[in-house]
Amino acid sequence: MPDMPLLELSGKLLGERGRVRVLESPQCDARWLMARILSGRYGKPFIIEDGRTRRLYFNLRAVQSAMRFDDPFALDFAYTRKMMAFLLFVPDPADVLMVGLGGGSLAKFCHRHLPRARLTVVEVNPDVIALRHEFCIPDDPRLRIVQADAVDFLPQAEADTDVLLLDGFDGDGIAPAFLDPAFYQAARRRLRPEGVLAANFAGPESAWLSHYSLLSEAFAGRVHLGCVAGGENRIAFAFADSGYPLDWAGLHAQASGLSGRLPLDFSVLVERLRDGAELRRALAGGC
Repeated sequence: MPDMPLLELSGKLLGERGRVRVLESPQCDARWLMARILSGRYGKPFIIEDGRTRRLYFNLRAVQSAMRFDDPFALDFAYTRKMMAFLLFVPDPADVLMVGLGGGSLAKFCHRHLPRARLTVVEVNPDVIALRHEFCIPDDPRLRIVQADAVDFLPQAEADTDVLLLDGFDGDGIAPAFLDPAFYQAARRRLRPEGVLAANFAGPESAWLSHYSLLSEAFAGRVHLGCVAGGENRIAFAFADSGYPLDWAGLHAQASGLSGRLPLDFSVLVERLRDGAELRRALAGGC
């Protein structure tokens, strides 16, 4: 089925340069749509683009994903680059499972730079999936996008995944359905013995601390919380059966090899992991 053309509106109504693009028919009233977007009551993902970037929003409070027109496969957000630090622990994954599609930044990057990996992305929102081609997400049997709630999807199999990336957000933050011990336990069971999970925790500590506690419980404390420069994101790396505590000398050696394969500075990623060691100790002390 061909993609539905998007309705294009002037960004001036939002005080934005460029244009706003929405999943609506041409008969929709532009001012009504803009009023819904401005009030936070629109309820669908939408795009704002300015000729340099195309950005995905659920509401105007935060950008969910961004794509540069001059390099559609680049990881524009620091937290996505930090999530790719999973390669320090699993450098050649066969199966990567992602929760949350957004604009597909991680899916596209993995598809391009991990040619031997099978990729599965679970996304609950059909409107997000409907926008996939706007963000140059490729059609390829090696990249499977499944419309499903991750709460239902994760328990369907066990020990079939090398890397699990959790980046599932709605307009208010981490999907509230994830705040359940069973969800993180199912995530743990999806991993093979050498597998690793990377979870994006965004916002103030109060927004994600309960998720971090459930993740740590499910993984028997084998969790390292890494820092992301210049924002409120923290990336948690949880290890199925091995790889923790972190071997810093080994990680620096692994970083040297990976930096020649991928357009990321893995030595910087290792240093951000080191920065996170103090944060994890602070959280442990506060419990």
